[in-house]
Order: sequence, then structure tokens, then C-alpha cells
Amino acid sequence: MDPDEPIVLPIDGVLDLHTFQPKEIKPLLRDYVEACLEEGIYELLIIHGKGQGVLRRLVHSALEKMPEVESFNLADEASGGWGATQARLKAPSK
Repeated sequence: MDPDEPIVLPIDGVLDLHTFQPKEIKPLLRDYVEACLEEGIYELLIIHGKGQGVLRRLVHSALEKMPEVESFNLADEASGGWGATQARLKAPSK
């Protein structure tokens, strides 16, 4: 695969970060949130894995700074527990 070719992700509210490098997370998350808002998706599941928590901390740090994010928390056990983060986006005001 060409490293300069963009990766196409489905915009379905579930973002799996396992194949991405930590330096790619913040811009990827910003783009994904914007794409979800365009599609009218306001509930996200971001899968970062359990590991040592590096990706989780990056995800939470990025989400804290995004005005589009209403809230976020670790996922419930059925959705991945502490290996995933659930986020709620703000619906655009009409």
C-alpha cells in the first residue's frame, strides 16, 4: 500500500485505531468527528485498545479540546470496557 494514499474509513460511528500510529490519532479523530457530524452521527465508539493506555490518553486529550464533543467516557463492558471510549457529539443548533 502506498503510504501517501489516503485511507478510506467507513463513517458509521465506530472508529478502530488499532492500525494507526499515535502521531496520526489527533488529526484522524478531528477528521472523523467532522465526517460523523456531516452524516448526522452523534454517538461514537472509538476503539483504542487496552494496552498501556497511550492511545486512550491521546483520544481523551483530543476529545477534551473539541468543541463539537458534548461528553465522553470509557465504554461499557458490552462495548469494549476500558479498551474503548464512547463519545457524544453536539447536534448542530437549528
